[in-house]
Amino acid sequence: MPKANLYDMAGKQIGEVELSEAVFGIEPNQYVVHDVVKNHLANCRQGTQSSLTRAEVSGGGKKPWRQKGTGRARQGSTRAPQWTHGGIVFAPKPRTYRYTLNKKVRRLALKSVLSAKAGAGNVLVVDKLGMEEIKTKTFQGFLDAVGSKKAVVVTACPNVVKSARNIPGVVTSPAELINVYDIVNANQIIIDRAALATIEEVFA
Repeated sequence: MPKANLYDMAGKQIGEVELSEAVFGIEPNQYVVHDVVKNHLANCRQGTQSSLTRAEVSGGGKKPWRQKGTGRARQGSTRAPQWTHGGIVFAPKPRTYRYTLNKKVRRLALKSVLSAKAGAGNVLVVDKLGMEEIKTKTFQGFLDAVGSKKAVVVTACPNVVKSARNIPGVVTSPAELINVYDIVNANQIIIDRAALATIEEVFA
């Protein structure tokens, strides 16, 4: 049974927590993780690129010179792709890069990255992760106490979310919306004990 260190808000270790074998103890599948990360990055693309084809650039209505007798290559328009200021061949147009993956694939990838982090000892559980006021310096002190820099903080506490949003390398997320890309991109996962119960209930 995988375990994680349990901390308080002072950054002091107060014990250990047993993690769910079904969520944090499976054999990681790197191929599924790669597919899900690639899907996430594709879905983040705006797809707003746009160039003009020869039919859309202005000008070029007149034939530059007569067809025969000049010794030069025949030309029909000064806006053909080979001309300066001409149109673009196969010009990129706005499109969506979004595609979907099966729910089972996404869930397996999430369990894989959670299990990989747990196996490496990079899952930290905090008993009652919360703050009475919005204070970035206070939360930064907690991160320094537990030795964390680049981390995903899983909590529903709005004061923690607002305190951490200005810290470079720190991403916050509620338990139901954690994603594979953020976890892969982080060094550690800091989970509120209540959020841990939600993760194990939802994804087991």
